[in-house]
Amino acid sequence: MITIYFDGLCRPRNPGGVATYGYVIYHDGKKVKSGCGVIGSGAGMTNNVAEYSALKHAAEWVSQNSVDDEIEIKGDSQLVINQMNGIWQIKSETSKKFVPEIHRLLDGRTMRFIWIPRKENAEADLLSNLAYSQAGREPPDSVE
Repeated sequence: MITIYFDGLCRPRNPGGVATYGYVIYHDGKKVKSGCGVIGSGAGMTNNVAEYSALKHAAEWVSQNSVDDEIEIKGDSQLVINQMNGIWQIKSETSKKFVPEIHRLLDGRTMRFIWIPRKENAEADLLSNLAYSQAGREPPDSVE
């Protein structure tokens, strides 16, 4: 079983701030990959861009590593989870761009998208904050 946690942020303003992402991938409970980074800043940057970018980076790793295991994808963004599950309509250009691309990367795999509370997404949240901190902004939030 592969479990993916993803998160993103856009600070100090949403929209228009610095957008960053973080993700963690586990295989049968053992961490196999984590990553974080800066997407960009200014026009076009939002929390949703950051969240979808985190998920896309994790999906790229799954695709590049020919993962065939069942996949659970967990995030605290109701928008992303519900749109990826096909429950909520896709209206924004951001979602119209990311949803089909992520589905293409994960095509043919058994997967579930699961919403989790932010407190259960602490590791991915910390990574997105770390990327923000490394971008010369503020220190990452502490994980409780």
